[in-house]
Amino acid sequence: MKYRLLALTLSCAACNVNVTDANDSAPAAPANQTPGNQAQAAPDPSADYAFQIVAEPGGKPWQPNPILQAQVALNRAGFSPGVIDGKDGMSFKAALRGFQEANTLPVTGVYDQKTSVALLEGEARPTTWLVTIPAGFARGPFFAIPKGLNEQASLPALTYRNLLEKLAERFHTTPEALIALNPPNTKAAAGATIRVPAIDNQPVARIAGDERGWGETLASLAVAKDQPQADHLVVDKSDGLLRAYSADNRLIAQFPVTTGSQHDPLPLGEWTIKGVSRNPDFHYNPNLFWDASAIDKKALLRPGPNGPVGVVWIDLSKDHYGIHGTPEPQTIGRTESHGCIRLTNWDAARLAQMVKSGVKARFQA
Repeated sequence: MKYRLLALTLSCAACNVNVTDANDSAPAAPANQTPGNQAQAAPDPSADYAFQIVAEPGGKPWQPNPILQAQVALNRAGFSPGVIDGKDGMSFKAALRGFQEANTLPVTGVYDQKTSVALLEGEARPTTWLVTIPAGFARGPFFAIPKGLNEQASLPALTYRNLLEKLAERFHTTPEALIALNPPNTKAAAGATIRVPAIDNQPVARIAGDERGWGETLASLAVAKDQPQADHLVVDKSDGLLRAYSADNRLIAQFPVTTGSQHDPLPLGEWTIKGVSRNPDFHYNPNLFWDASAIDKKALLRPGPNGPVGVVWIDLSKDHYGIHGTPEPQTIGRTESHGCIRLTNWDAARLAQMVKSGVKARFQA
């Protein structure tokens, strides 16, 4: 990814973050020109993110458990189960309820026959693939991420810790789930063959003025640039969900979220999206953090998926509040936040492609 500092600053005291908005920067030079305006062939970075599917041994399809099969299909349909792990948990049940509502089925949260038929009808694609890891994807860089934010500020980018973690986010799962899908002693390395959830490749999107490598971020998270456009959002504290609706009030997508805490509650009411910042910086001000260490100092943290707000900041008309990603996807819906709304990085990236300035957001209990 490319990370550069830009001028426009937004702020979030609840999450204690200032972020720069890559969308308001001057357009970048065309990819096929040098500063001297000499045309040259530009390398296509898509190859770095394209996983090659390997034939199953003996030609026999691998049989997944039905929950994993449903999670992959729900993810593809836009009703996120959170991390794809094959477990029948609360996020899976919530995703089922969203899909059932959108498809005029009885809303039970149970993976019954009617839901299975609607979800998998015409589904010829497998639930998992054997793939080879591209050398470009495996290249890194990778950094050990210290716990303290002041220590994190010393890094040039808050990248993934290792290739296994990067692979897990690419396939919308966890390192533990990938390990469980593969034989013992399987190594995550360039050219290695591993089993993963069947999440499609996405090319590196060409985006005008993309100063921060957002097209590469989308490809690394397997999120398509083109998404259905949301007319309004509803964040529900009681069930920990963010729902996106069309102009005719049709449910078009749903994501599990973490929404505030007792100390920093979700701000109930009607709000408006002011802008979207992709691959944002994080300006740490310990004076605004009720749980900050007394020895912490102000610091600038560079962008990256392991940053405090992940890969996306969606700014709201409620001062200091936003919707953003997270470095810990397995905690979504299970832990508290500093008042903002957190999603997995891949869900936050998808939502970022669905919204724009002026979209309304209602936060309710």
